[in-house]
Amino acid sequence: MKIAMVSMHTSPADRPGKGDAGGMNVVVLESALALAAHGHDVDLFTRSAGAEHAETIAPRVTLRALDTGGGIVRKHDLPNLADAFGEQLERAALTASVPYDVIHAHYWLSGLAALPVSLSLGMPIVQTFHTLAAEKNRRVGDGDRPEPERRLLTERYLAGQVDAIAAVSRAEVDVLCDAVGASAERVWLVPPAVDAQRFQPGPIAARLELRNRLGVLPEQGLIAVVGRVQSLKGQDLAVRMLEHLPDAVLVIAGDAVPGDERYLESLHDIAREVGVEGRVRHIGSLERDALAQLLDAADVVVVPSRSESFGLVPLEAAACGTPVVAARVGGLCESVVDGETGVLIDGRDPEEWADAVDAILDDTELALELGLAGRRAATRRDWEDVALELETVYRAAVRARA
Repeated sequence: MKIAMVSMHTSPADRPGKGDAGGMNVVVLESALALAAHGHDVDLFTRSAGAEHAETIAPRVTLRALDTGGGIVRKHDLPNLADAFGEQLERAALTASVPYDVIHAHYWLSGLAALPVSLSLGMPIVQTFHTLAAEKNRRVGDGDRPEPERRLLTERYLAGQVDAIAAVSRAEVDVLCDAVGASAERVWLVPPAVDAQRFQPGPIAARLELRNRLGVLPEQGLIAVVGRVQSLKGQDLAVRMLEHLPDAVLVIAGDAVPGDERYLESLHDIAREVGVEGRVRHIGSLERDALAQLLDAADVVVVPSRSESFGLVPLEAAACGTPVVAARVGGLCESVVDGETGVLIDGRDPEEWADAVDAILDDTELALELGLAGRRAATRRDWEDVALELETVYRAAVRARA
């Protein structure tokens, strides 16, 4: 097949944790690479912040950046560029040497741009939302802006119009059917996987070297929290938790989301307020190999997100043999097996979170059991499985359109 994958607001080649890039970028790129390995040709369409360009990033995988809007555009302004991006996408489809068999839109903005192209050209379209406004608004934090009505209405419209929806978790399936109005017959479950070769337990010497570079003393525990630095990811809870863990260091990996830099500043304010400033390290976003090293070196990975459709970081941590303490929300209940690969926490009491982390830090045998179980669970599924499942979804979408 020839597949047009659309990720309008963020390039699949961008580093996760930087700008608006996150787990979705990993899912899009890894899916494309796995599909290419099965003999499909995949074009990845994204918006260029500069000149329009195309580059081959792997055999059978081409990144095509379309010049729309020019320069950096805030995420909340991107819906206004969807029509122009869609026009560029349609032009690219019409001039392609081989017609596309299917469009796969990632995130609601991509669907907003790609659905008119699908209708105009009679081309099947698959939608993956990754996050849903209905669920995010249920768990919006104090002082945070809820998702706009335009997004809510667009997601409902897309759910009723696309040929198929590839959902990333059972939790997302429930929201799609119960809150967004999607027809269950058109919803397919395609959870992400993990690269268990990149994310795996490494040499002890490498772990010790990284801990030393981070200024973690031998007697201190290393706690990592990974992701874009924004209220939705809940890093403030991780910082407050540290007050109750006097023998631990917290490493925050990720950059502030453009336009929300104040949240990162607030984390430093909280650290000073609770007296843990000297034990918090903010190291910014990491390349994938460096992230794997951090997850391997950590004693515990915490995921205090207010909302997650799936949560790729817990799976990557598990592949490294590192226990996870996560919020009992959304897809995190599927990427963390409570009591087996980690611990799920109800509520946002920092002391309760600290107790769960401390139990792992204080019990070497428990940490080992959780880590081994996590590694086993993470290696049961790889990106080839994702490619096979997407093939099934694409062919179903083609049949539905026919």
